Amino acid sequence: MRAAAEVSQDPRLAVLAVKAGPGGFGEIKKTIQEMVDDLMKQKEDEIKLKDFCRDELNSNERDTTSKNRDKQDTEAKIADLAQRIDQLTEEIEALKAAIAEAALELKHAGENREKANAEFQSVIADQRATQKLLTAALDILKGFYEKSALTQVSANAAEEQPKFKKFEKNKKSGGVMGMMQGIIDDAKAMEDEATHDEEKGQTAYEAFVVDTNESLDAMRKSMGDKSDAKAKAEGDKVERETELEGLEGELTNLAAQSSDLHKQCDYTMKNFDARQSTRDDEVAALKQAIGIFSGR
Repeated sequence: MRAAAEVSQDPRLAVLAVKAGPGGFGEIKKTIQEMVDDLMKQKEDEIKLKDFCRDELNSNERDTTSKNRDKQDTEAKIADLAQRIDQLTEEIEALKAAIAEAALELKHAGENREKANAEFQSVIADQRATQKLLTAALDILKGFYEKSALTQVSANAAEEQPKFKKFEKNKKSGGVMGMMQGIIDDAKAMEDEATHDEEKGQTAYEAFVVDTNESLDAMRKSMGDKSDAKAKAEGDKVERETELEGLEGELTNLAAQSSDLHKQCDYTMKNFDARQSTRDDEVAALKQAIGIFSGR
């Protein structure tokens, strides 16, 4: 009994050793058996605790590793979405600037076309007025010289003057009228050239308007698509940030759980083999004492 007390360091055994005496073995054996049963239960509870600690710690570690991996993936997605949003923002701003520039160019082209057309109308009016005026003057001169020529012919015939007089007058009249006809022809040529340039300028302007409007439509559509993509990316980013907050909360809980488990389990896990061996020795000593009290 004393040997068992020394092994187990259990004061109850020391008390039993003192109390042991003739006729008291039955009560002592009962008490010792209760101690054995208690030790066996402690052993089973400690084994269960060890298994629980091992499983829970392993599960906690697996969950922590998984959540950390999910956190890293989510952070990477958030970074990608932020970069995508920045890129789309820059592209949208560039499209806004390009649209504004194209619209301004279209406005300037319209103003220039109006100015060129006004100049054309002025040139046409001037040249047509010149042609009209000179044509009228030419018709008057033609009438005058034709009448004068007829008069001169009659006078020559009556006076029997030399024919070279008539030729001299016709030469002068032809020079003046020729010069006037040349001016009329130049005015007509200038009118034709101005008309050709106006038609060419109008055609080029209309083509520019069509091309610019098509470009504006394409840029506006692209800007709309990019704006939609940006809005979606921003929504996804908010969702991922919310997900990240949840993961960080779970990791905080797992860390607290791990801390609690280590407080509960570290001593048992580190000293399990020694405690089991000591307990087995104690049980063996107690069983030996029971055997002695039983006369075995």
